[in-house]
This record gives sequence, C-alpha cells and structure tokens, in this order.
Amino acid sequence: MIDPVRRISLDDIEQARGRIASTVLRTPLVRLDLGKDGPDIRLKLENLQPTNAYKIRGATNAVANLSDEQRARGVWTISAGNAGQGVAYAARKFGIAATVVAIETAPQTKLDRMRALGAAIVPVSYDDAWKAAESHTFPGLEGTFIHPFDNHDFIAGHATMGLEILEDAPDVHTVITAIGGGGLITGVGSAIKAKRPDVPVLGAEPETAAPYALSLRDGGPRKFAEWQASFVDGAGGKSVTERMWQRMRPVTNGSITVTLDQTREAMWLIAEKTRTIAEGAGALALAAALTGEAGEGPIVCVVSGGNIDLGKFAELVVT
Repeated sequence: MIDPVRRISLDDIEQARGRIASTVLRTPLVRLDLGKDGPDIRLKLENLQPTNAYKIRGATNAVANLSDEQRARGVWTISAGNAGQGVAYAARKFGIAATVVAIETAPQTKLDRMRALGAAIVPVSYDDAWKAAESHTFPGLEGTFIHPFDNHDFIAGHATMGLEILEDAPDVHTVITAIGGGGLITGVGSAIKAKRPDVPVLGAEPETAAPYALSLRDGGPRKFAEWQASFVDGAGGKSVTERMWQRMRPVTNGSITVTLDQTREAMWLIAEKTRTIAEGAGALALAAALTGEAGEGPIVCVVSGGNIDLGKFAELVVT
C-alpha cells in the first residue's frame, strides 16, 4: 500500500537533520565570481557529498528511519545512478543488502560506483524504470522499497539542504534546483517555505525533458511528448506524476527551461570557477540563473551532483 501524500513539516526536517548528521556533509555555499556587473549567484556544492550527489541525504534518512524488520529484508530502489549510490551507501552503513533497478543507459561511472558500494544491479530500460517508479513495484524484488523521489523520508532528508541554505545565505532572494522526479525541489522548497515563504523556489529543466514547465502551463500533471535522452541523465523526466504534482506545486514558484548548450556552458563555468565537476543535471540550476529569468539575486543554485564519466565531461565542455 502506498502512503498518502502529506506535507513535509519543519519537525520532519529537523529530525532528518539529526539522523543524517554523522553521514552527510554540510556542503559549502560558494559565491560565483562573475565580475562586478554580474549577478549575485551562490553555488550549493552537493557534488562534494561522499557519493558526489545530494541523494545521499534522502537515502540516509529513509534507511535510518526504517524498522529493524524492514531493514532485515534488504532495500531496493530505482535509479539512473545517484539515488542508487545513496541507497547503497546507506545500506552498507547499516550492513544490509541493497538492489538497484538501474536504467541501462546510465553512465558507466554511476553503475561502477553502485556496484562498488555493494549494490546488486538489475538493468532495465528507461520506460520500465519509469513504470516501476509510478507503480512502486518491480517483479521479483521483495525487499523494502525506497522510492527515489516519491518518499516522505527521502524528501525530508533533501530538505535539510534548505535549512543550510537559509543559515548560510540569510539574504537569499531566490533558490533554484534541478527537477527530475521532483524530490529535490520538494524537499528544498518545503524547508525554504517553512522558514521564508517570501523566497521564490524555482525549478530548472532541460529543453529535451521539461514536464514540470509544461504541467505548470497546463495547470496539472502532464507527460512531455517530445522527451529526448541527453547527457542530462539525472534530471528531466518524461512526466510529472499526480503524486509529485501534489508535492511540488505548494512549495514552488515556477520552472525555467534551458538549452543543452546553456547547460554545457554552466558545467564549464562551475569547473572553471570552483574547480569541481558538475554533471549535466548538476549544472541546470546555474544555467537557469544565467538566463536572467530569476533576477539579480542573491540566487542560490543547487549543484546537485557530479557523477559523470570524465571523458564525457571533457567531450562536452572542452572546445
């Protein structure tokens, strides 16, 4: 039975913060130097987490909050790479088995890292992975399912990032995060709106996969008929589910769609200015901020992850 959607409360977030404190890094918030006439943009570097992605926050909270009986059955999730690494990392900490239903086109770096963390990999097509995400089931897997975005504890773990943003940038004007399944923006938005309801929370999606922007225009959850696979594999889903629409809509203020070229440029800029690597999804928020649609700032952009094959990264950003 799937639990009903409910609001992520400030108490949920504070409890999650305590659960994950010994595992998850408080990542730095770094000002991006764009010159005296450039916008005030600050980067929340979640690519510096132990798994190089923010998903470790939600995964750790979700596994930590399971009962002993649920953990004894082992856990499984669905992932293009970052959620799988997060769940595998948390499972290893608790000494339990983890299985990842992994999208077969995921970068080899992500697949290798999931295996290195002890996860068993079940490769599937993107469509089959998305069906499993919508149904919360997968044939043959009997462990405890941890949904990679539609899970209350997973989202509450991500929300801890929002508290850090407000503490480190009390003057923040706008917060931008990438949107894939919607768990990241729901978590960050829940924390921001609980503390500072005046601060806009915006999503960022690639032009090849922008179902939330479409859903906002149409006034309800929609499928993105023109969806295309791209190097932005960690964000940009084929649709917004009804449950995630219920979660996202109250805590967000819009979505900015960016081109793949703008995303590549943002990946290069993050590497040039911070000497850290951002995958495509990790650079979406900065690409969105640089369009000017979010204003002059201060704008906090969540760099959600950095798990990309280095050869592919060089191919994308080196001209």
